[in-house]
Amino acid sequence: MNWIEAIILGFVQGLTEFLPISSSAHLRIVGEFLPNAEDPGAAFTAITQLGTETAVVVFFWRDIVRIVKAWFGALRGTVPRNDPDARMGWLVIIGSVPIVVLGLLFQEQIEGSFRSMWIVATMLIVFGIILAIADAVGRQTQDLRSLTYRHGILYGLAQALALIPGVSRSGGTITAGLLMGYTREAAARYSFLLAIPAVFGSGVFQLVKSYDETGPYGLAETALATVVAFVVGFAIIGWFLRYVTTRGYGLFVWYRILLGLALYVLLGFGVISA
Repeated sequence: MNWIEAIILGFVQGLTEFLPISSSAHLRIVGEFLPNAEDPGAAFTAITQLGTETAVVVFFWRDIVRIVKAWFGALRGTVPRNDPDARMGWLVIIGSVPIVVLGLLFQEQIEGSFRSMWIVATMLIVFGIILAIADAVGRQTQDLRSLTYRHGILYGLAQALALIPGVSRSGGTITAGLLMGYTREAAARYSFLLAIPAVFGSGVFQLVKSYDETGPYGLAETALATVVAFVVGFAIIGWFLRYVTTRGYGLFVWYRILLGLALYVLLGFGVISA
């Protein structure tokens, strides 16, 4: 049964990681309805995210190689320091600092109290409303060439909010991007690139820390979930970028709010445990 549950959770991770609806919240919720009726845990969540981030690396491989080459070229002096790709390399590094620092400082809460279903439900609704406002009032006139170091730090702080299940890593960074005037596609693309160092770092950290214990699922089951997450996640990236370019985030906003309200009802009637 654990193998089947691992496949289900891997599918959920791949389906929800790139959508602004919080993959960690969905793993937390779905876990309550599986036969084990148990929180998969922060370690399982972080490790399976290695699968979805590998999908990002494959999907954006040419962009990543170009950025890395330009960044190292700028360090050696063979590429101008103001080269857009070299600057993007620095922006990804700078934007990754907040989630690393806050993740280490609040590790105990992230693995414990922050995973309360009451908090998940609240964050789904609150940040759904904030995303709706950002999508409505954002000027959406800037592309990634306009990205400044100040905006990179703000993006990073928004990404760090995703340490709380229910906020959503992509949702937080995309919301910040929209509020700063970036187009929907630009905000989503930078969100994907910015997540790579943080997610790989978190996943490897949890993998080493929890080598023989990843919560209710063993290492082999977690590895299976990670592979499933990679396959599903790769299929979702292209669709998501096409969708938000033409239709916006309204569908995800309503989904977040309705899911959050449904969780309040289920928690209130004792159907699921907080």
